[in-house]
Amino acid sequence: MTRTRVAGIAGGIGLLALALWGGEYSTADWITIRRQLADERARVAALRVELDSLAKLAHDLETNPSMQERVAREQFGMIRDGEVLYRVVPR
Repeated sequence: MTRTRVAGIAGGIGLLALALWGGEYSTADWITIRRQLADERARVAALRVELDSLAKLAHDLETNPSMQERVAREQFGMIRDGEVLYRVVPR
């Protein structure tokens, strides 16, 4: 091989290395950022689903009398006249 060819191959390898790992934002950084972007988009989608279910729950609590009664019974121990409330207390 001639010196020119060796220098050309070395220069090509150097440029490839510079493209992959050099500069302020290298290709490796770009790949990392793309992965983080995908993760954040997945989190946003999950939060949207959670937000929608919480909005539905809030709407039901404001407008649905059977839901209001269920929450009053479960969380606050409320009972109707003539009912007896039994609480199980763990030891």
